[in-house]
Amino acid sequence: MTRRDGKTPSQRQLRVGEELRHSLAWVLERGDLRDPALQGNPLTVTEIRVSPDLKNATCFFTPLGGASAEKIDEIISALDRAKGFLRHELASKVNLRYAPKLSFEFDHSFDEAGKIDALLHSPQVAADIAKVDKAETDD
Repeated sequence: MTRRDGKTPSQRQLRVGEELRHSLAWVLERGDLRDPALQGNPLTVTEIRVSPDLKNATCFFTPLGGASAEKIDEIISALDRAKGFLRHELASKVNLRYAPKLSFEFDHSFDEAGKIDALLHSPQVAADIAKVDKAETDD
């Protein structure tokens, strides 16, 4: 988990991000948000990355069961509309000097993991592994 500038997050950033993730997941699970785009769409908060000054937080989420790109855009819009409420709720649950400004992004890592898994289980890769195994046993 390397930042864009090549530095890894500090221990404090990781700890605060994890605390925020748990609190945000709990708020979303409670169902206090009345937005129709969020009703019936359970979300998993996969990660929260916090800036070094702890004033900005990027929240990565994925809908349970997957969703279309159009649905994801609706969910991001709904979360953006609820930023103030969510920030207030997080401020009351996590003891920080400043409640971080929230931004929301869809987490593509599960899609990428699925693609890699499909590639690893493809017949071409299985054939290559068999060739390597055979070459190693012949030596």
